[in-house]
Amino acid sequence: MLNDAKLRAAKPRDKEYKLTDSYRLYLLVKPGGGKLWRWNYAYGGKQKSMNFGIYPMVSLLEARAKRDEARALLGEGKDPAIVKRLRIQANRDAAAMTFERVAREWHQTLKSQWAAIHADDVIRSLERDVFPAIGALPISELTPPLVLQALRSVEARGSIETAKRIRQRISAVFEYAVAQGTATSDPAEKLGSALKPPRKGRQPAITDITRLQKMIREADEDYARPITRLALRLLSLTAVRPGELRGARWDEFEDLDGPQPLWRIPALRMKGDCERKAEADGDHLVPLARQSVDVLRALWPITGTYDLLFPSTRHAHKPMSENAIGYLLNRAGYHGHHVPHGFRAAFSTIMNEWANAKGKTDDRAIIDLMLAHVPKGKVEGAYNRAAYMPRRRQLAQIWADMLTPPLAAPVELAENPARQTGAHSRRRMPNPVSDDFRFPSRARVA
Repeated sequence: MLNDAKLRAAKPRDKEYKLTDSYRLYLLVKPGGGKLWRWNYAYGGKQKSMNFGIYPMVSLLEARAKRDEARALLGEGKDPAIVKRLRIQANRDAAAMTFERVAREWHQTLKSQWAAIHADDVIRSLERDVFPAIGALPISELTPPLVLQALRSVEARGSIETAKRIRQRISAVFEYAVAQGTATSDPAEKLGSALKPPRKGRQPAITDITRLQKMIREADEDYARPITRLALRLLSLTAVRPGELRGARWDEFEDLDGPQPLWRIPALRMKGDCERKAEADGDHLVPLARQSVDVLRALWPITGTYDLLFPSTRHAHKPMSENAIGYLLNRAGYHGHHVPHGFRAAFSTIMNEWANAKGKTDDRAIIDLMLAHVPKGKVEGAYNRAAYMPRRRQLAQIWADMLTPPLAAPVELAENPARQTGAHSRRRMPNPVSDDFRFPSRARVA
């Protein structure tokens, strides 16, 4: 029987030799000084041998434990060497089945059942928030704390709802992996209660001009329908309510080729009760900066033959989805930071700060009028909705000049690809407008 003292005292000789232990376990001492644990056994009428590792990395107790495990397999009629090779291969296979690999396989399997925009949203959220954290790890070795750590990173930037949605997607990947035999459990299943509850209160809005520009740039670079990008740009420039933008019709626009372009939103489409919608002279007048007209010029070749500026992909007589712009902002990473309605708060905050800094406090009431807010002390119908139009037009241009310098030209938004189809694939805008383009009469109602 061997002991540690004998093992440490074993010195190399001119030829390799053995120090034997019980049940055919022995230490093979090499001339170069290496010491290797080996075990001899008989299987299928043949004499065979197994390596158990190098001493002292594998101790005497560990070598005996490996021998006893191998003897137990032999007693079950299994060849221990083959079992060992199968285990090694299984470990290699498990290591190759990373979370990212399985998640992409899951996404590829299910994306045909989803709307294209949802399928893109799912994979981009995983690429942005999950793969960098746990994507390279074997899916079978992921634990609840590891998954929770990835979700906490999403929460840390304020994206509470995004973290909850990503947890659901991670859980769906694990359900798929369990069904495929790649994983045995779902470590994300019970994490919902560990995440922060959703925030309540006002809708989130970015009210810093630099951050607002950065958000718009990043949304512009995302894959979306050109009309969705152009809708986002027009919304940011006009600060109308998202519902008013979605329902915009070409015949609501006036003097687009002239010096005083205007968007006349009918009272019927404005927020308010039946009395408000039936109000005489109750249309909301939106003076258009030249950048807004540029958006309409880029949009005209795409939807100019329709009644609606932003029609649905499936039904041209219906407006685009109320979620389209919001999903675009979410995919750009701004879920919980800014919603489409937030452009109104951004316009109000930034322009009021500008007015205060310039000593133009009278502009505060005009800014409220541009947002279709009823002045304090007034009632619906008791004030002139067309008042201060020259100043409103100036403020609209000041806002556009402040917002757009770092942003792409509207015509570029129309030409960007609607979705990722290849490194050089681009969707070209049909019949791009020329420099001397003039809007047809239907878009210039007198």
